[in-house]
Amino acid sequence: MIGLISATAAGTVARDRLAAAWPGRTVVYEGPVREAVQRAFTECEQLVCFLATGAVVRLLAPLLSDKASDPGVVCVDEAGRHAVALLGGHGGGANALAGAVGEVLGAAPVVTTATDAAGVPGLDMLGLAVEGDVAGVSRAMLDGAGVELRADAVWPLPPLPPNVSPGAGGGAVLHVTDRIVELGARTAVLRPASLAVGVGASKNAPVEEVLGLIRDALCEAGLSPLSIAELVTVDAKADEPGIVAAASQLGVPLRTYAADELARIEVPNPSGAPLAAVGTPSVAEAAALAAGGELLVPKRKSSPVGRAAMATCAVVRRSPRGRLAVVGLGPGARDLLTPRAREELRRASVLVGLDQYVDQIRDLLRPGTTVLESGLGAEEARARTAVAEARKGHAVALIGSGDAGVYAMASPALAEAGADIDVVGVPGVTAALAAAAILGAPLGHDHVSISLSDLHTPWEVIERRVRAAAEADIIVTFYNPRSRGRDWQLPKALSILSEHREPATPVGVVRNASRPDESSRVTSLAGLDPATVDMMTVVTVGNTATREIAGRMVTPRGYRWQSATTAPAQEGAE
Repeated sequence: MIGLISATAAGTVARDRLAAAWPGRTVVYEGPVREAVQRAFTECEQLVCFLATGAVVRLLAPLLSDKASDPGVVCVDEAGRHAVALLGGHGGGANALAGAVGEVLGAAPVVTTATDAAGVPGLDMLGLAVEGDVAGVSRAMLDGAGVELRADAVWPLPPLPPNVSPGAGGGAVLHVTDRIVELGARTAVLRPASLAVGVGASKNAPVEEVLGLIRDALCEAGLSPLSIAELVTVDAKADEPGIVAAASQLGVPLRTYAADELARIEVPNPSGAPLAAVGTPSVAEAAALAAGGELLVPKRKSSPVGRAAMATCAVVRRSPRGRLAVVGLGPGARDLLTPRAREELRRASVLVGLDQYVDQIRDLLRPGTTVLESGLGAEEARARTAVAEARKGHAVALIGSGDAGVYAMASPALAEAGADIDVVGVPGVTAALAAAAILGAPLGHDHVSISLSDLHTPWEVIERRVRAAAEADIIVTFYNPRSRGRDWQLPKALSILSEHREPATPVGVVRNASRPDESSRVTSLAGLDPATVDMMTVVTVGNTATREIAGRMVTPRGYRWQSATTAPAQEGAE
Protein backbone atom coordinates (compact mmCIF):
# COMPACT_ATOMS: atom_id res chain seq x y z
CA MET A 1 0.00 0.00 0.00
CA ILE A 2 1.16 3.56 -0.77
CA GLY A 3 0.77 6.21 1.93
CA LEU A 4 -0.03 9.76 0.79
CA ILE A 5 0.81 12.77 2.99
CA SER A 6 0.32 16.48 2.23
CA ALA A 7 0.51 19.71 4.20
CA THR A 8 -0.76 22.46 1.87
CA ALA A 9 -3.82 23.05 -0.30
CA ALA A 10 -1.83 22.56 -3.52
CA GLY A 11 -0.29 19.38 -2.15
CA THR A 12 -3.72 18.08 -1.16
CA VAL A 13 -5.05 18.63 -4.68
CA ALA A 14 -2.14 16.66 -6.17
CA ARG A 15 -2.48 14.03 -3.45
CA ASP A 16 -6.15 13.52 -4.27
CA ARG A 17 -5.39 13.23 -7.99
CA LEU A 18 -2.97 10.42 -7.22
CA ALA A 19 -5.47 8.69 -4.91
CA ALA A 20 -8.15 8.87 -7.62
CA ALA A 21 -5.76 7.45 -10.23
CA TRP A 22 -4.78 4.48 -8.03
CA PRO A 23 -7.95 3.32 -6.26
CA GLY A 24 -7.34 0.57 -3.75
CA ARG A 25 -3.57 1.12 -3.79
CA THR A 26 -3.28 4.22 -1.63
CA VAL A 27 -4.07 5.40 1.90
CA VAL A 28 -4.45 9.12 2.65
CA TYR A 29 -2.97 10.13 6.01
CA GLU A 30 -4.58 13.18 7.59
CA GLY A 31 -3.62 15.13 10.70
CA PRO A 32 -0.30 16.59 11.82
CA VAL A 33 2.38 15.88 9.25
CA ARG A 34 4.92 14.42 11.67
CA GLU A 35 2.42 11.89 13.03
CA ALA A 36 1.14 11.11 9.54
CA VAL A 37 4.65 10.35 8.27
CA GLN A 38 5.41 8.17 11.30
CA ARG A 39 2.21 6.13 10.86
CA ALA A 40 2.65 5.75 7.12
CA PHE A 41 6.30 4.73 7.51
CA THR A 42 5.34 1.78 9.71
CA GLU A 43 2.15 0.80 7.87
CA CYS A 44 2.96 1.19 4.16
CA GLU A 45 5.39 -0.29 1.65
CA GLN A 46 5.83 3.11 -0.02
CA LEU A 47 5.15 6.79 0.70
CA VAL A 48 4.49 9.80 -1.48
CA CYS A 49 5.02 13.03 0.46
CA PHE A 50 3.81 16.31 -1.01
CA LEU A 51 6.40 18.16 1.04
CA ALA A 52 9.85 19.69 0.70
CA THR A 53 12.65 17.12 0.59
CA GLY A 54 14.45 18.76 3.52
CA ALA A 55 11.37 18.49 5.69
CA VAL A 56 10.88 14.85 4.77
CA VAL A 57 14.54 14.06 5.50
CA ARG A 58 14.22 15.48 9.00
CA LEU A 59 10.97 13.60 9.62
CA LEU A 60 12.37 10.29 8.34
CA ALA A 61 15.80 10.41 9.98
CA PRO A 62 14.78 8.96 13.37
CA LEU A 63 12.67 6.27 11.67
CA LEU A 64 15.31 4.76 9.38
CA SER A 65 16.32 1.17 10.04
CA ASP A 66 17.72 -0.77 7.09
CA LYS A 67 17.67 -0.32 3.31
CA ALA A 68 16.24 -3.81 2.95
CA SER A 69 13.18 -3.02 5.05
CA ASP A 70 12.64 0.76 4.89
CA PRO A 71 9.79 1.81 2.55
CA GLY A 72 10.42 3.65 -0.69
CA VAL A 73 9.75 7.38 -0.37
CA VAL A 74 9.00 9.89 -3.11
CA CYS A 75 8.71 13.68 -2.58
CA VAL A 76 6.63 15.93 -4.84
CA ASP A 77 7.25 19.69 -4.77
CA GLU A 78 4.58 22.31 -4.18
CA ALA A 79 4.21 23.11 -7.89
CA GLY A 80 4.06 19.44 -8.87
CA ARG A 81 7.01 19.76 -11.24
CA HIS A 82 9.25 17.03 -9.80
CA ALA A 83 8.80 13.60 -8.24
CA VAL A 84 12.01 12.91 -6.30
CA ALA A 85 12.98 9.35 -5.36
CA LEU A 86 14.29 10.16 -1.90
CA LEU A 87 14.65 6.82 -0.14
CA GLY A 88 14.65 3.16 -1.16
CA GLY A 89 15.34 3.68 -4.84
CA HIS A 90 15.75 0.00 -5.64
CA GLY A 91 14.76 -2.02 -2.62
CA GLY A 92 11.77 0.16 -1.77
CA GLY A 93 10.80 0.73 -5.39
CA ALA A 94 11.03 4.52 -5.10
CA ASN A 95 12.67 4.95 -8.51
CA ALA A 96 9.82 3.19 -10.28
CA LEU A 97 7.29 4.96 -8.06
CA ALA A 98 8.73 8.36 -9.02
CA GLY A 99 8.16 7.49 -12.66
CA ALA A 100 4.61 6.34 -11.98
CA VAL A 101 3.82 9.49 -9.99
CA GLY A 102 5.25 11.56 -12.83
CA GLU A 103 2.96 9.91 -15.36
CA VAL A 104 -0.14 10.76 -13.29
CA LEU A 105 0.80 14.30 -12.26
CA GLY A 106 2.90 15.35 -15.25
CA ALA A 107 5.94 15.71 -12.99
CA ALA A 108 9.50 14.94 -14.01
CA PRO A 109 10.87 11.93 -12.11
CA VAL A 110 14.16 12.67 -10.37
CA VAL A 111 16.28 9.55 -9.85
CA THR A 112 19.81 9.82 -8.52
CA THR A 113 20.62 6.11 -8.15
CA ALA A 114 23.84 5.79 -10.14
CA THR A 115 22.99 2.59 -12.00
CA ASP A 116 19.56 3.87 -13.07
CA ALA A 117 20.99 7.21 -14.18
CA ALA A 118 23.62 5.43 -16.29
CA GLY A 119 21.15 2.92 -17.76
CA VAL A 120 22.98 0.04 -16.07
CA PRO A 121 20.83 -2.57 -14.31
CA GLY A 122 21.46 -2.64 -10.57
CA LEU A 123 22.68 -5.99 -9.28
CA ASP A 124 19.81 -5.97 -6.81
CA MET A 125 17.29 -5.44 -9.62
CA LEU A 126 18.06 -8.46 -11.79
CA GLY A 127 15.44 -10.71 -10.26
CA LEU A 128 18.03 -12.89 -8.51
CA ALA A 129 19.22 -13.01 -4.95
CA VAL A 130 22.55 -11.21 -4.59
CA GLU A 131 25.20 -11.22 -1.89
CA GLY A 132 28.76 -10.02 -1.36
CA ASP A 133 30.30 -6.64 -2.10
CA VAL A 134 27.42 -5.39 -4.23
CA ALA A 135 28.46 -1.74 -3.84
CA GLY A 136 32.05 -2.42 -4.85
CA VAL A 137 31.16 -4.41 -7.95
CA SER A 138 28.47 -1.92 -8.95
CA ARG A 139 30.99 0.90 -8.63
CA ALA A 140 33.41 -0.95 -10.90
CA MET A 141 30.63 -1.49 -13.44
CA LEU A 142 29.77 2.20 -13.42
CA ASP A 143 33.41 3.33 -13.59
CA GLY A 144 34.04 1.19 -16.65
CA ALA A 145 36.60 -0.91 -14.80
CA GLY A 146 36.92 -4.55 -15.76
CA VAL A 147 34.54 -6.92 -13.96
CA GLU A 148 35.22 -10.60 -14.52
CA LEU A 149 32.01 -12.55 -15.14
CA ARG A 150 32.11 -16.11 -13.86
CA ALA A 151 28.87 -17.88 -14.75
CA ASP A 152 28.12 -21.58 -14.49
CA ALA A 153 25.53 -21.23 -17.27
CA VAL A 154 23.78 -18.63 -19.38
CA TRP A 155 20.80 -17.14 -17.55
CA PRO A 156 18.15 -14.80 -19.02
CA LEU A 157 19.54 -11.67 -17.38
CA PRO A 158 19.21 -8.09 -18.57
CA PRO A 159 22.23 -6.86 -20.54
CA LEU A 160 25.35 -6.22 -18.50
CA PRO A 161 27.74 -3.42 -19.52
CA PRO A 162 30.50 -4.32 -21.98
CA ASN A 163 33.12 -4.07 -19.21
CA VAL A 164 31.51 -7.08 -17.50
CA SER A 165 32.77 -10.14 -19.34
CA PRO A 166 34.60 -13.46 -18.86
CA GLY A 167 38.32 -12.89 -18.50
CA ALA A 168 38.02 -9.16 -17.87
CA GLY A 169 40.77 -7.73 -15.70
CA GLY A 170 40.37 -5.10 -13.04
CA GLY A 171 40.00 -7.10 -9.85
CA ALA A 172 36.22 -7.07 -9.48
CA VAL A 173 34.38 -10.37 -9.91
CA LEU A 174 30.72 -11.14 -10.51
CA HIS A 175 29.71 -14.77 -10.05
CA VAL A 176 26.44 -16.21 -11.35
CA THR A 177 26.21 -19.55 -9.60
CA ASP A 178 24.29 -21.68 -7.14
CA ARG A 179 27.56 -22.89 -5.64
CA ILE A 180 29.06 -21.51 -2.45
CA VAL A 181 32.04 -19.30 -3.32
CA GLU A 182 34.43 -17.29 -1.22
CA LEU A 183 33.26 -13.71 -0.82
CA GLY A 184 35.95 -11.06 -0.72
CA ALA A 185 36.27 -7.38 -1.50
CA ARG A 186 34.85 -6.40 -4.92
CA THR A 187 33.25 -9.83 -5.29
CA ALA A 188 29.50 -10.29 -5.65
CA VAL A 189 27.37 -13.34 -6.36
CA LEU A 190 24.08 -13.55 -8.21
CA ARG A 191 22.08 -16.58 -7.14
CA PRO A 192 19.96 -18.08 -9.94
CA ALA A 193 16.88 -20.00 -8.80
CA SER A 194 18.23 -23.28 -10.10
CA LEU A 195 17.63 -25.78 -7.29
CA ALA A 196 14.51 -27.84 -6.69
CA VAL A 197 14.41 -29.46 -3.26
CA GLY A 198 12.20 -32.52 -2.95
CA VAL A 199 10.89 -33.07 0.56
CA GLY A 200 9.15 -35.97 2.27
CA ALA A 201 8.00 -35.93 5.87
CA SER A 202 6.14 -38.00 8.40
CA LYS A 203 3.00 -36.53 9.91
CA ASN A 204 3.75 -33.58 12.19
CA ALA A 205 7.47 -33.55 11.39
CA PRO A 206 8.91 -30.44 13.08
CA VAL A 207 9.77 -27.56 10.78
CA GLU A 208 13.17 -27.32 12.47
CA GLU A 209 13.91 -30.87 11.39
CA VAL A 210 12.84 -30.22 7.80
CA LEU A 211 14.81 -26.98 7.56
CA GLY A 212 17.87 -28.43 9.24
CA LEU A 213 17.91 -31.35 6.82
CA ILE A 214 17.64 -29.07 3.79
CA ARG A 215 20.37 -26.72 4.99
CA ASP A 216 22.73 -29.53 5.90
CA ALA A 217 22.19 -31.22 2.54
CA LEU A 218 22.92 -28.03 0.63
CA CYS A 219 25.93 -27.11 2.76
CA GLU A 220 27.57 -30.51 2.33
CA ALA A 221 26.99 -30.30 -1.42
CA GLY A 222 28.47 -26.78 -1.57
CA LEU A 223 25.17 -25.22 -2.69
CA SER A 224 23.55 -21.97 -1.62
CA PRO A 225 20.05 -21.88 -0.07
CA LEU A 226 19.54 -18.60 -1.94
CA SER A 227 19.32 -20.62 -5.17
CA ILE A 228 16.35 -22.72 -4.08
CA ALA A 229 13.59 -22.21 -6.64
CA GLU A 230 10.92 -24.23 -4.84
CA LEU A 231 10.20 -27.06 -2.46
CA VAL A 232 8.36 -29.98 -4.05
CA THR A 233 6.51 -32.90 -2.56
CA VAL A 234 3.56 -35.24 -3.08
CA ASP A 235 -0.05 -33.99 -3.04
CA ALA A 236 -0.74 -35.87 0.18
CA LYS A 237 1.78 -33.62 1.95
CA ALA A 238 0.49 -30.33 0.56
CA ASP A 239 -0.76 -29.26 3.99
CA GLU A 240 1.94 -30.87 6.11
CA PRO A 241 2.78 -28.08 8.62
CA GLY A 242 6.52 -28.71 8.76
CA ILE A 243 6.89 -28.63 4.97
CA VAL A 244 4.61 -25.62 4.53
CA ALA A 245 6.46 -23.69 7.24
CA ALA A 246 9.85 -24.62 5.77
CA ALA A 247 8.86 -23.22 2.37
CA SER A 248 7.59 -20.07 4.04
CA GLN A 249 10.76 -19.53 6.05
CA LEU A 250 12.92 -20.11 2.99
CA GLY A 251 10.74 -17.67 1.03
CA VAL A 252 10.04 -20.08 -1.83
CA PRO A 253 6.85 -21.64 -3.23
CA LEU A 254 5.70 -25.16 -2.43
CA ARG A 255 4.65 -27.30 -5.39
CA THR A 256 3.02 -30.71 -5.18
CA TYR A 257 2.56 -33.61 -7.59
CA ALA A 258 0.07 -36.45 -7.72
CA ALA A 259 1.34 -39.75 -6.33
CA ASP A 260 0.72 -41.64 -9.56
CA GLU A 261 2.78 -39.06 -11.47
CA LEU A 262 5.71 -39.44 -9.06
CA ALA A 263 5.41 -43.23 -9.17
CA ARG A 264 6.28 -43.17 -12.89
CA ILE A 265 9.59 -41.36 -12.35
CA GLU A 266 12.71 -43.53 -12.15
CA VAL A 267 14.77 -42.78 -9.04
CA PRO A 268 17.94 -44.33 -7.58
CA ASN A 269 16.48 -44.94 -4.12
CA PRO A 270 12.88 -46.19 -4.19
CA SER A 271 11.33 -47.40 -0.94
CA GLY A 272 8.34 -49.40 0.19
CA ALA A 273 7.50 -47.05 3.07
CA PRO A 274 6.26 -44.09 1.00
CA LEU A 275 4.57 -46.48 -1.41
CA ALA A 276 2.47 -47.83 1.44
CA ALA A 277 1.90 -44.39 2.99
CA VAL A 278 1.14 -42.14 0.01
CA GLY A 279 1.13 -44.35 -3.10
CA THR A 280 4.57 -43.72 -4.61
CA PRO A 281 7.91 -45.46 -3.98
CA SER A 282 9.65 -42.08 -3.90
CA VAL A 283 8.64 -38.65 -2.69
CA ALA A 284 11.78 -36.53 -2.26
CA GLU A 285 13.75 -37.77 -5.29
CA ALA A 286 10.76 -38.16 -7.60
CA ALA A 287 9.31 -34.74 -6.74
CA ALA A 288 12.69 -33.07 -7.24
CA LEU A 289 13.12 -34.79 -10.63
CA ALA A 290 9.52 -34.29 -11.80
CA ALA A 291 10.35 -31.17 -13.83
CA GLY A 292 13.68 -32.55 -15.05
CA GLY A 293 17.22 -31.72 -14.09
CA GLU A 294 20.37 -33.24 -12.61
CA LEU A 295 20.19 -35.04 -9.26
CA LEU A 296 22.91 -33.44 -7.14
CA VAL A 297 21.89 -34.75 -3.72
CA PRO A 298 20.23 -38.17 -3.64
CA LYS A 299 17.66 -38.88 -0.97
CA ARG A 300 18.93 -38.38 2.53
CA LYS A 301 17.21 -38.60 5.88
CA SER A 302 17.26 -36.24 8.82
CA SER A 303 19.22 -37.38 11.84
CA PRO A 304 17.49 -36.26 15.04
CA VAL A 305 18.95 -37.37 18.33
CA GLY A 306 17.14 -40.15 20.15
CA ARG A 307 14.36 -40.93 17.66
CA ALA A 308 13.65 -42.02 14.09
CA ALA A 309 14.02 -39.64 11.19
CA MET A 310 10.84 -37.81 10.16
CA ALA A 311 12.05 -36.04 7.01
CA THR A 312 13.81 -36.78 3.72
CA CYS A 313 15.09 -34.50 1.00
CA ALA A 314 16.80 -34.56 -2.39
CA VAL A 315 18.22 -31.74 -4.49
CA VAL A 316 18.06 -31.33 -8.27
CA ARG A 317 19.67 -28.64 -10.40
CA ARG A 318 17.49 -27.49 -13.28
CA SER A 319 18.94 -26.11 -16.48
CA PRO A 320 18.34 -22.42 -17.26
CA ARG A 321 15.34 -21.61 -19.44
CA GLY A 322 15.78 -18.86 -21.96
CA ARG A 323 13.11 -16.19 -22.30
CA LEU A 324 11.58 -14.89 -25.51
CA ALA A 325 9.46 -11.74 -25.38
CA VAL A 326 7.57 -11.03 -28.61
CA VAL A 327 7.06 -7.27 -28.46
CA GLY A 328 4.66 -5.10 -30.43
CA LEU A 329 6.06 -1.59 -30.93
CA GLY A 330 2.78 -0.01 -31.98
CA PRO A 331 2.23 1.98 -35.17
CA GLY A 332 5.36 4.12 -34.82
CA ALA A 333 4.74 7.04 -32.45
CA ARG A 334 6.87 6.80 -29.31
CA ASP A 335 3.93 7.69 -27.05
CA LEU A 336 2.00 4.70 -28.39
CA LEU A 337 4.76 2.31 -27.28
CA THR A 338 3.36 0.67 -24.15
CA PRO A 339 5.16 0.80 -20.79
CA ARG A 340 5.30 -2.99 -20.78
CA ALA A 341 7.04 -2.96 -24.15
CA ARG A 342 9.61 -0.48 -22.82
CA GLU A 343 10.28 -2.75 -19.85
CA GLU A 344 10.82 -5.78 -22.07
CA LEU A 345 13.17 -3.88 -24.36
CA ARG A 346 15.33 -2.92 -21.38
CA ARG A 347 15.13 -6.40 -19.91
CA ALA A 348 16.38 -8.17 -23.04
CA SER A 349 20.07 -8.90 -23.45
CA VAL A 350 19.47 -9.81 -27.12
CA LEU A 351 17.22 -7.83 -29.47
CA VAL A 352 16.12 -9.28 -32.83
CA GLY A 353 14.22 -7.24 -35.38
CA LEU A 354 13.81 -5.57 -38.73
CA ASP A 355 16.45 -2.87 -39.09
CA GLN A 356 13.98 0.01 -39.49
CA TYR A 357 12.09 -1.07 -36.36
CA VAL A 358 15.33 -1.39 -34.40
CA ASP A 359 16.15 2.21 -35.34
CA GLN A 360 12.86 3.34 -33.78
CA ILE A 361 13.77 2.08 -30.32
CA ARG A 362 17.56 1.83 -30.30
CA ASP A 363 17.84 4.65 -27.77
CA LEU A 364 15.73 2.69 -25.26
CA LEU A 365 18.11 -0.27 -25.10
CA ARG A 366 20.50 -0.73 -22.19
CA PRO A 367 24.24 -0.57 -22.80
CA GLY A 368 25.54 -4.01 -23.68
CA THR A 369 22.43 -5.19 -25.54
CA THR A 370 23.29 -7.45 -28.46
CA VAL A 371 21.32 -6.28 -31.53
CA LEU A 372 20.66 -8.73 -34.36
CA GLU A 373 18.93 -6.85 -37.18
CA SER A 374 18.10 -7.71 -40.76
CA GLY A 375 16.23 -6.27 -43.74
CA LEU A 376 12.82 -6.77 -45.28
CA GLY A 377 11.70 -10.25 -46.22
CA ALA A 378 13.59 -12.19 -43.55
CA GLU A 379 10.74 -12.81 -41.10
CA GLU A 380 11.25 -16.55 -40.74
CA ALA A 381 15.01 -16.14 -40.37
CA ARG A 382 14.52 -13.54 -37.63
CA ALA A 383 12.09 -15.84 -35.84
CA ARG A 384 14.56 -18.74 -35.98
CA THR A 385 17.37 -16.49 -34.73
CA ALA A 386 15.31 -15.23 -31.79
CA VAL A 387 14.30 -18.74 -30.72
CA ALA A 388 17.88 -20.01 -31.10
CA GLU A 389 19.19 -17.20 -28.87
CA ALA A 390 16.53 -17.95 -26.26
CA ARG A 391 17.52 -21.63 -26.33
CA LYS A 392 21.05 -20.54 -25.42
CA GLY A 393 19.57 -19.15 -22.19
CA HIS A 394 19.39 -15.47 -23.10
CA ALA A 395 16.59 -12.99 -22.46
CA VAL A 396 15.50 -12.15 -26.01
CA ALA A 397 13.13 -9.53 -27.37
CA LEU A 398 11.77 -10.09 -30.89
CA ILE A 399 10.13 -6.89 -32.12
CA GLY A 400 7.46 -6.15 -34.69
CA SER A 401 5.33 -3.17 -35.57
CA GLY A 402 1.78 -2.76 -34.33
CA ASP A 403 0.89 -5.84 -32.34
CA ALA A 404 3.45 -8.59 -32.86
CA GLY A 405 0.64 -11.16 -33.11
CA VAL A 406 -1.16 -9.39 -35.98
CA TYR A 407 0.49 -9.98 -39.38
CA ALA A 408 3.80 -9.84 -37.55
CA MET A 409 6.51 -11.84 -35.81
CA ALA A 410 4.63 -13.79 -33.14
CA SER A 411 3.31 -16.45 -35.52
CA PRO A 412 6.63 -17.52 -37.08
CA ALA A 413 8.38 -17.28 -33.71
CA LEU A 414 5.88 -19.43 -31.84
CA ALA A 415 5.88 -21.93 -34.69
CA GLU A 416 9.62 -22.37 -34.01
CA ALA A 417 9.50 -22.22 -30.19
CA GLY A 418 8.99 -25.37 -28.14
CA ALA A 419 8.30 -26.01 -24.49
CA ASP A 420 12.01 -25.61 -23.69
CA ILE A 421 11.86 -21.80 -23.48
CA ASP A 422 9.56 -19.30 -21.78
CA VAL A 423 7.56 -17.11 -24.15
CA VAL A 424 5.93 -13.80 -23.26
CA GLY A 425 3.64 -11.83 -25.57
CA VAL A 426 3.59 -8.03 -25.24
CA PRO A 427 0.60 -6.47 -27.01
CA GLY A 428 0.88 -3.33 -29.08
CA VAL A 429 -1.44 -0.82 -30.73
CA THR A 430 -2.28 -2.20 -34.16
CA ALA A 431 -2.31 -0.22 -37.39
CA ALA A 432 -6.07 -0.82 -37.66
CA LEU A 433 -6.68 0.67 -34.22
CA ALA A 434 -4.35 3.61 -34.80
CA ALA A 435 -6.03 4.37 -38.13
CA ALA A 436 -9.51 4.00 -36.62
CA ALA A 437 -8.70 6.52 -33.87
CA ILE A 438 -7.62 9.01 -36.55
CA LEU A 439 -10.72 8.41 -38.69
CA GLY A 440 -13.21 8.67 -35.83
CA ALA A 441 -15.12 5.58 -34.76
CA PRO A 442 -15.35 3.29 -37.80
CA LEU A 443 -14.96 0.06 -35.81
CA GLY A 444 -18.02 0.59 -33.61
CA HIS A 445 -19.42 -2.82 -34.51
CA ASP A 446 -18.15 -6.16 -35.84
CA HIS A 447 -15.03 -5.71 -37.90
CA VAL A 448 -12.35 -7.77 -39.57
CA SER A 449 -8.80 -7.17 -40.78
CA ILE A 450 -7.75 -8.74 -44.08
CA SER A 451 -4.32 -8.59 -45.68
CA LEU A 452 -4.44 -8.26 -49.46
CA SER A 453 -0.89 -9.55 -49.84
CA ASP A 454 -0.83 -12.93 -51.55
CA LEU A 455 2.80 -13.62 -50.65
CA HIS A 456 1.74 -15.99 -47.87
CA THR A 457 -1.93 -16.65 -48.72
CA PRO A 458 -3.36 -17.66 -52.13
CA TRP A 459 -5.56 -14.98 -53.66
CA GLU A 460 -8.46 -17.43 -53.88
CA VAL A 461 -8.49 -17.66 -50.09
CA ILE A 462 -8.24 -13.89 -49.68
CA GLU A 463 -11.09 -13.31 -52.12
CA ARG A 464 -13.29 -15.81 -50.29
CA ARG A 465 -12.71 -13.97 -47.03
CA VAL A 466 -13.44 -10.56 -48.57
CA ARG A 467 -16.66 -11.91 -50.06
CA ALA A 468 -17.71 -13.41 -46.71
CA ALA A 469 -17.12 -10.05 -44.97
CA ALA A 470 -19.07 -8.26 -47.70
CA GLU A 471 -22.04 -10.60 -47.44
CA ALA A 472 -22.02 -10.42 -43.62
CA ASP A 473 -21.96 -6.60 -43.65
CA ILE A 474 -18.78 -6.52 -41.56
CA ILE A 475 -16.50 -3.47 -41.45
CA VAL A 476 -13.23 -4.32 -43.22
CA THR A 477 -9.73 -2.97 -42.63
CA PHE A 478 -7.34 -3.82 -45.42
CA TYR A 479 -3.66 -4.30 -44.58
CA ASN A 480 -0.99 -4.40 -47.33
CA PRO A 481 -3.55 -3.02 -49.78
CA ARG A 482 -1.36 -2.18 -52.77
CA SER A 483 2.26 -2.21 -53.89
CA ARG A 484 4.09 -1.64 -57.17
CA GLY A 485 3.98 -5.34 -57.90
CA ARG A 486 0.41 -5.86 -56.66
CA ASP A 487 -1.86 -3.21 -58.11
CA TRP A 488 -5.04 -5.14 -58.92
CA GLN A 489 -5.99 -6.77 -55.58
CA LEU A 490 -7.42 -3.64 -53.95
CA PRO A 491 -9.69 -2.73 -56.90
CA LYS A 492 -10.91 -6.33 -56.97
CA ALA A 493 -11.63 -6.33 -53.22
CA LEU A 494 -13.48 -3.01 -53.47
CA SER A 495 -15.59 -4.32 -56.33
CA ILE A 496 -16.62 -7.33 -54.22
CA LEU A 497 -17.67 -5.04 -51.38
CA SER A 498 -19.57 -2.86 -53.88
CA GLU A 499 -21.83 -5.80 -54.67
CA HIS A 500 -23.27 -5.50 -51.15
CA ARG A 501 -22.74 -1.85 -50.16
CA GLU A 502 -23.82 1.49 -51.57
CA PRO A 503 -21.36 3.61 -53.56
CA ALA A 504 -21.56 6.28 -50.83
CA THR A 505 -20.34 3.89 -48.11
CA PRO A 506 -17.63 5.76 -46.16
CA VAL A 507 -14.06 4.62 -46.66
CA GLY A 508 -11.17 5.83 -44.51
CA VAL A 509 -7.62 6.01 -45.84
CA VAL A 510 -4.75 6.53 -43.40
CA ARG A 511 -1.10 6.55 -44.35
CA ASN A 512 1.72 6.25 -41.78
CA ALA A 513 -0.66 6.37 -38.84
CA SER A 514 0.83 8.18 -35.81
CA ARG A 515 4.07 9.04 -37.59
CA PRO A 516 5.31 12.55 -38.43
CA ASP A 517 4.21 12.28 -42.09
CA GLU A 518 0.76 10.90 -41.20
CA SER A 519 -2.07 11.68 -43.62
CA SER A 520 -5.72 10.68 -43.63
CA ARG A 521 -8.94 11.27 -45.47
CA VAL A 522 -12.51 10.01 -45.58
CA THR A 523 -13.89 9.22 -49.01
CA SER A 524 -16.45 6.76 -50.35
CA LEU A 525 -16.48 3.31 -51.86
CA ALA A 526 -17.11 4.82 -55.28
CA GLY A 527 -14.72 7.73 -54.77
CA LEU A 528 -11.59 5.89 -53.62
CA ASP A 529 -8.80 5.91 -56.20
CA PRO A 530 -6.69 2.78 -55.55
CA ALA A 531 -3.71 4.47 -57.19
CA THR A 532 -3.43 6.77 -54.15
CA VAL A 533 -2.88 3.81 -51.82
CA ASP A 534 0.41 2.07 -51.01
CA MET A 535 1.86 -0.43 -48.51
CA MET A 536 2.10 2.18 -45.78
CA THR A 537 -1.65 2.75 -45.99
CA VAL A 538 -4.54 1.22 -44.08
CA VAL A 539 -7.94 1.26 -45.80
CA THR A 540 -11.09 0.90 -43.68
CA VAL A 541 -14.42 0.28 -45.44
CA GLY A 542 -17.53 0.87 -43.35
CA ASN A 543 -20.63 -1.32 -43.23
CA THR A 544 -24.11 -0.32 -44.38
CA ALA A 545 -24.70 1.62 -41.14
CA THR A 546 -21.45 3.60 -41.17
CA ARG A 547 -21.88 7.33 -41.70
CA GLU A 548 -19.62 10.32 -42.27
CA ILE A 549 -20.35 12.91 -39.57
CA ALA A 550 -18.39 16.18 -39.46
CA GLY A 551 -15.68 14.61 -41.59
CA ARG A 552 -15.35 11.53 -39.39
CA MET A 553 -16.33 7.90 -39.94
CA VAL A 554 -18.83 6.68 -37.35
CA THR A 555 -20.35 3.19 -37.09
CA PRO A 556 -23.16 2.60 -34.56
CA ARG A 557 -22.69 -0.02 -31.90
CA GLY A 558 -25.15 -2.43 -33.48
CA TYR A 559 -28.39 -0.71 -32.48
CA ARG A 560 -31.02 1.04 -34.56
CA TRP A 561 -29.49 4.07 -36.22
CA GLN A 562 -31.87 6.97 -35.62
CA SER A 563 -30.23 9.56 -37.83
CA ALA A 564 -26.88 10.69 -39.08
CA THR A 565 -26.42 13.00 -36.09
CA THR A 566 -28.06 11.25 -33.13
CA ALA A 567 -26.87 8.57 -30.79
CA PRO A 568 -28.04 4.95 -30.96
CA ALA A 569 -31.52 4.44 -29.59
CA GLN A 570 -30.31 2.15 -26.83
CA GLU A 571 -27.20 2.14 -24.71
CA GLY A 572 -25.25 -1.03 -24.11
CA ALA A 573 -22.43 -2.27 -21.95
CA GLU A 574 -18.87 -1.62 -22.98
